[in-house]
Amino acid sequence: MMSWLYCRLRAPFRRDASVHAPLLTTAEIAQLAAQGRELARRQHRLVGSRRVGDWPAARLGTGLDFEALRPYAAGDDIRRMDWRSTARGGRAYVRLYREERQIALHLVIDRGPAMRFGTRRRLKVVQGARVVVLLAFAAVAARQGVGATLWDEADAQLPTQDGAHAAHALAMAAARPCPPVDATDGAERYAVRLARLAAHLPGGSRLALVSDFTWLEPAHWKPLARLAEQCELCCVGVADPAERRLPDMGMALFHDLHSGRLSWLDTRRAAAPLAEAYAQREAELSARLQSLGARYLRIGSEEDDLLPQFARHAQSAY
Repeated sequence: MMSWLYCRLRAPFRRDASVHAPLLTTAEIAQLAAQGRELARRQHRLVGSRRVGDWPAARLGTGLDFEALRPYAAGDDIRRMDWRSTARGGRAYVRLYREERQIALHLVIDRGPAMRFGTRRRLKVVQGARVVVLLAFAAVAARQGVGATLWDEADAQLPTQDGAHAAHALAMAAARPCPPVDATDGAERYAVRLARLAAHLPGGSRLALVSDFTWLEPAHWKPLARLAEQCELCCVGVADPAERRLPDMGMALFHDLHSGRLSWLDTRRAAAPLAEAYAQREAELSARLQSLGARYLRIGSEEDDLLPQFARHAQSAY
């Protein structure tokens, strides 16, 4: 993608206490928790996970909830015979039950250098933290397990746990201070991260990957395809308004957070072609992810109310 998508305006930077403050306040986390509980109430779906729990599974088997009757077949357990229907119909029938499963949601938040950028309202990484907190509380409100991976200078992982304490721990981790950094995260590092997720997540997991995806290159499609094959994958892209449409600032000096290069850019002349290039890349990204069986949702970093966005996608349970 064009280099401006990865950059921020280079300006004198004052390292005061504000850059080392948590990304989210306690009040913001409480508000997101309430929205998460509301989102959980709007989710109605069948679940295909392998962990035994409280949710109805997508397949029939042993369980407590009666689902249907079917004719007896050789090898069926006679203890599941429905004697009343057998006597009434003159043909042997067995009872089928809906298996109960507990699903687990794994959240990944990208806290890399390109995510530590913002021109309106908040940084992209702050919006990413808001997204994962909302989804974490929605998951635990729906009696689902939740775990997380934080892609940072030193990646961190939170194991899958149940209950409100798991969502609170994830919220605290996602809200950790995120000051600007000069280091870059190359394409190879993201490829390793994706491969590690595919190797460690159990089949049937639900995975929400929250990033700006400016790092995405052809080498990453293979591990993404593997993730989409073994998990229910939803990619949540976070974009700043200046990335969708470059503001008119005249000649401006930009710092490429991936290459470290400085570049002068005439924003007045570059705005239209860069907006077109951004829209084209978004369309290609969405189409490619859908071809893999993954869902794609784009969130603006300036958006305050996240609930309507995710409520429209409630059937995907993200």
